[in-house]
Amino acid sequence: MRINLDHAHIFASDIKATIGFLTRMFGATVVWDEEAAGTRSVRLQIGKAFIHVYDQPPRINNGAERGGPVHHLGIETDNLDELVARMKAEGFEFRKPIRDEPKFRYVMVAGPDNLLIELFQSSEPERWRIGG
Repeated sequence: MRINLDHAHIFASDIKATIGFLTRMFGATVVWDEEAAGTRSVRLQIGKAFIHVYDQPPRINNGAERGGPVHHLGIETDNLDELVARMKAEGFEFRKPIRDEPKFRYVMVAGPDNLLIELFQSSEPERWRIGG
């Protein structure tokens, strides 16, 4: 089974400015720009890694465990069902089942220190530049 750290997913109060900053300063290239999981999401490649940008302002919650511009880490796999089963066998709890979107499948899980992790499997690995 292939498992890769694929991306950091961040919020942007001005997505145009965020994309401009990442492209100008770090040579990022837009891989795709479309709606995913209910909001505009832009996938940018910087070197061998990726950043996804949500078209939403950061969720700043005074005193809350989560907040700030980083939403989650994205872990890509070619066998989501097997990875989820393995994690469940190790005691990890998933609050929701795997969600099937038209171009990918995903599920969220909390890691140590409540680190939010997206486990996903793309149905378009070439377009997403996965595994290259």
